[in-house]
Amino acid sequence: MMQDASSSTAGFECRFCRAPLRTTFVDLGMSPLCQTHISVDQLHEMEPFYPLHAYVCDACLLVQLQQFVAPQEIFTEYAYFSSYSSSWVEHARRYTDLMVERFGLGPSNRVMEIASNDGYLLQHFVARGIPVLGIEPAANVAKVAVAKGIPTTVQFLGRETAAQIVAESGTADLLLGNNVLAHVPDINDFVGGMKRLLAPGGIITMEFPHLQRLMEEGQFDTIYHEHFSYLSFVVVEKIFAHHGITLFDVEQLPTHGGSLRIYGRHAENAAMPVGERVGLLRQQETAAGMLRLDHYRGFGERVKQVKRNLLRFLIDARERGKKVVGYGAPGKGNTLLNYCGIRTDFLDFTVDANPYKQGKFTPGTRIPILAPDAIREARPDYVLILPWNLKDEISTQAAYVREWGGQFVVPIPTATVF
Repeated sequence: MMQDASSSTAGFECRFCRAPLRTTFVDLGMSPLCQTHISVDQLHEMEPFYPLHAYVCDACLLVQLQQFVAPQEIFTEYAYFSSYSSSWVEHARRYTDLMVERFGLGPSNRVMEIASNDGYLLQHFVARGIPVLGIEPAANVAKVAVAKGIPTTVQFLGRETAAQIVAESGTADLLLGNNVLAHVPDINDFVGGMKRLLAPGGIITMEFPHLQRLMEEGQFDTIYHEHFSYLSFVVVEKIFAHHGITLFDVEQLPTHGGSLRIYGRHAENAAMPVGERVGLLRQQETAAGMLRLDHYRGFGERVKQVKRNLLRFLIDARERGKKVVGYGAPGKGNTLLNYCGIRTDFLDFTVDANPYKQGKFTPGTRIPILAPDAIREARPDYVLILPWNLKDEISTQAAYVREWGGQFVVPIPTATVF
């Protein structure tokens, strides 16, 4: 049953409209930060856990977590390097081709990316001779981009830093951000910063996981402390309009279990009319119930069902004497493992292609993270794919598990062996 959380949220208010937060979306208990992988010498130390309790704003329907940790603590040194996913780099290359073709971008334009990571995307614009600037808060990741020849400034975007960037580098003809809109606690300062950074005739594109898909498919593991907001199109449209940006187009993408790519321009720029996909998606979300508060009430029960299904599978596999290992150590995996209470009693170890994580342990659950070769040595019966959104890429890369009759398992939307 939906609980009224007013007593436990005294002083918490919506990060967009400032209304008090009263209504629970889902309560996933206590969880550590998802990218703080544990080194061997930290195994006997305490680890901070924070509430992973998402609320929906009664007034504007923004689904959100409260902020317990400053972004500086999460993102100043970050363990996620986009280039380790070949499918994501390919997604970025296709995006570059699409933008150049659709908007006629060339050497006289400037492309800026917010949360540009290791240059996985901007490198494709550089290859076409288009000037770029990356805006990336994690110094360790930005360093990799700079080494690739991608100019990168190390800072968080907001109104003040946007003014500074404009003074030093000018405005952006294309301003983009993939999987960053959900990561900012002060969403008004962030979108206000984009408004300042955008050239008068410029275009903004942003990609983020689509809340409607998260709800329909029980993707609760995409909820973690690094994601402050969970976004529907109707709410995002409202936030951008508040800051003088009109969304004139939107695409629905398969990435990250179902994402949206929105296209924005200055409200004053009437040269780009609002396309029909905007109205169609608005209608789709309205029909799905995304404008009704009561629609958000059943999600917590759906999540409990996903947990029970996964634990039922793992208990049965272990009781049959089967060996189960994980593949990947993504942020979403840590929400899943901590909420479901999955430790080495269920998963012997997990593997990750990112050497930054190898030799460490998953936050909270302390499962060893090894190099992918460990799967070949262990010859497990089941490989649980934690970044289930990359299941095609991973099951192709690790197709060798079938040599000994091993099978893959995805946990979401229900535990499925394939």
